[in-house]
Amino acid sequence: MAETSMTDQHHIVDRAHQSVTGGVDTHKNTHTAAALDGQGRVLGTRTFPASTAGYTALSVWLAEFGTVTAVGVEGTASYGAGLARHLTGQGVAVVEVNQPDRHTRRRRGKTDTQDAINAAHAALSGRAEAIPKAGTGPAASLTALRAALGSAVKSRTAALNQLDALIVTAPAALRESLTPLSGQTLITACARLRPGTDLTSPTAGAKTALRRLARRVQQLTTEIDEAKADLQTLTHQILPATTALAGVGPDTAAQMLITAGDNPHRIGSDASFAHLCGTAPIDASSGRSDRHRLNRGGDRHANAAIYRTVIVRMRHCPRTRAYINRRTTEGLPKRHIIRCLKRYVTREIYHAL
Repeated sequence: MAETSMTDQHHIVDRAHQSVTGGVDTHKNTHTAAALDGQGRVLGTRTFPASTAGYTALSVWLAEFGTVTAVGVEGTASYGAGLARHLTGQGVAVVEVNQPDRHTRRRRGKTDTQDAINAAHAALSGRAEAIPKAGTGPAASLTALRAALGSAVKSRTAALNQLDALIVTAPAALRESLTPLSGQTLITACARLRPGTDLTSPTAGAKTALRRLARRVQQLTTEIDEAKADLQTLTHQILPATTALAGVGPDTAAQMLITAGDNPHRIGSDASFAHLCGTAPIDASSGRSDRHRLNRGGDRHANAAIYRTVIVRMRHCPRTRAYINRRTTEGLPKRHIIRCLKRYVTREIYHAL
C-alpha cells in the first residue's frame, strides 16, 4: 500500500475540470510523486512502490485531482523506465526530466518530495519538454544485446592484458617458449599448458594462471562472436535502409536506433537529431571571425559511431574524397571538414531511420 509522505492538500475547485501536472522522483524500490494544479500549487505528494501495482496506484492517485495533462519523470532510461512505459500505455503524456534544479536544492535542500515537486514544475513550465524513449520495441532489444557485448569485449581485453603481463614475469623457460607466439596461436598454446599438481613451483603456478586466462579468453571470444551474429541479424532485419548506407555497419546502425529510440517521431527534424548526436555545428564567431566549432555534447556513443562512418568514407568513398579535396583547396582545416562530414552523415542516417 502506498505511504503518505505529505498530507494531501485539497483546494476548493471543480476537480473534474482541473488540469493536473505530475512529477515523479524515481528510485529502485520507491517512486515519490507530486501533483500540481494549473497555477503550480502543490495538491499533494505521495510515495508508491516501484512495481506494477505501484504504477497503477500512482496513476489513479494523480487522476483523483483532475485531468492529468503531463507527468515529468526523472530517469526514464533507468529507474523510471517501467513507470514511463506504464503511463504512456495509459495515454498520459510523459516528459523526461534530466537535470535537477540545483538552485532550488541550494535554497530548500534535497528530499525525494522536493525533487518530485521540482520535476512537476519543470513539466508544467515547459523547461522539461523531451519525450522519453518508448522502450517497447527492437531498440530496447539492441540496447540489451550491445550491453552484453560491450561487457564481454571489456572482460576479454582485461584477460588478454593480464595474460601478456604474466608471460613477461614468468620463469625464463616458460617465457621464452611463449614470447615468439602471438594472437590465436598464443591463446591456444596457453590453454593447452599442463601445470601439474605441485603449485609451490613458480612455473606450475604461472602455467595454471595462464591456462585459466587463455580458456577465459576462448569462452569470451565465443560469446562475442555469438553476440555480434545476433546484432547483425537483428539490424539487417529491422534497419535494411540504414545498413545499406556507405560506411554504416551493423554496430553503427544499432547505435543509431538506440539513440533515436523505438519512437523516433519524438525527434522532429534532422537538426534535432544532429544535436542529439553531438554533430550539430556550434557557433564560435567573435569580432571579424565567422566560424563554427565541434560539438562536444550529445550522445557520445552515437557521435563515435558517426565518426567511424566518416573515416571509412574518407578512405573508400570517391564522393567523400572529392569533397575533402575541394574543401581543402578552399583552406578549411581537416578537423572542420570532418565536422561537416559528420553533419551530412547524420542527416542521411536520420532519413534512413
